[in-house]
Amino acid sequence: MEAEAGSDQALQELVDRLYHFRDHYFDTHSVEDAGRKQQDVADELAKTLLQVQKFEGCVKNKSMYLLQKGKALNVTAEYSREAEEALAKSVKLDPGLVEAWNHLGEVYWKKGDITSARTCFSGALNHCKNKVSLRNLSMVLRQVHSEDGDARSQNVMESVKHAKEAVQMDVQDGTSWYILGNAYLSLFFSTGQTSKISQQALNSYAKAEKVDPTATCNPDLHLNRATLHTYEESYAEALKGYARAAQLDPAWPEPALREQQLLDFVSKLNTLLMNKGKVKAKKLQSMLGSLKLSHLGPCADGNYQTASGKKAILEQKPLSALVPGTNGGSVVLGKVVFSLTTEQKIPFTFGLVDMENSCYAVMVYNMAESWGVLIGDSVAIPEPHLKHQEIQHKGKTFAFRSLRVETPLLLVVNGKAQSASCQAAATVVYRPQSE
Repeated sequence: MEAEAGSDQALQELVDRLYHFRDHYFDTHSVEDAGRKQQDVADELAKTLLQVQKFEGCVKNKSMYLLQKGKALNVTAEYSREAEEALAKSVKLDPGLVEAWNHLGEVYWKKGDITSARTCFSGALNHCKNKVSLRNLSMVLRQVHSEDGDARSQNVMESVKHAKEAVQMDVQDGTSWYILGNAYLSLFFSTGQTSKISQQALNSYAKAEKVDPTATCNPDLHLNRATLHTYEESYAEALKGYARAAQLDPAWPEPALREQQLLDFVSKLNTLLMNKGKVKAKKLQSMLGSLKLSHLGPCADGNYQTASGKKAILEQKPLSALVPGTNGGSVVLGKVVFSLTTEQKIPFTFGLVDMENSCYAVMVYNMAESWGVLIGDSVAIPEPHLKHQEIQHKGKTFAFRSLRVETPLLLVVNGKAQSASCQAAATVVYRPQSE
């Protein structure tokens, strides 16, 4: 019996070493070796499986052997039919084997069978509350397809709840903190993009890196955080994050693509702002000369409703008079001289020139696909939120000023407030299946 117990422990240690090799790859390899990681892990798996086979018949029960074999096969990011078969047999022999249920759920997750994955993680929790099942269930809930918007929102809320529970069970687990960050990221986009929730996501990612040094080598963490930075218009941080993700996983095209798309957007925007959209001086003066007080619409007639719910007349100011942050009680007015959209279509960006000939970018979020403004339109922006952009990335430098508008409903175009049909919710794009 002692020999069998020793075999059980030796087998577990063998498979644990395989996972340590994968998770701590950059402890012994440089970032320049990132392109080799996938193959190196596959080679290590092949060597481990040869050793695992020697334990067949030596371990004290068949279910434990099948668990470790299936766990080893599940070390790669790809779905493994052999892993599914081994783990399915393991839980059939011992339904109380929580670790086997968790790995089987991960296999189904990689297979794209979300329903079976959810069943595995929920079943594991029925046997024993554990952080792995909680955080995996958090991931699955965010991927459950539903046509019902309320149901989707409820799933995201439940996802955050389970991720929080996982963190509470072990506050030193970096993976749990990372998945909590992703849960907050989804919550951010599904509940109106409040700054509090975005900060909770950023704090969770930072905590993951603090408690677990291997988290700094997680390309998904860098890409997901860069996605949030992009939406928050922290473009320098976003570019840095995309570049880091691309460096850590050269075989994954998405980070490099996002980095180049954002760099192209910032470069084009910077050029358009400097040239005022290439509108000729004479035409621009004619456009500005047509600006009227009536173009301020409700902002000038006392019908503008402030954040506190009170109606007020706003003070018209030139763009140059704005200060960073929200300029309460103020309104700016100008002419559209260009428009620019990103590959993701968010934000809708246009250049606004005022009577002083200042040209600022205006970033509009949560707009319907059909919404937009045309060159020559008069646009008033009440209580504008100003940001100074200073970006340095890979030898390139950009500097400009931008106004953030959370919804087109806040704008007054050609003297008219925008209708509710102009608004639509943003969506989040990241790589959830690799969590």
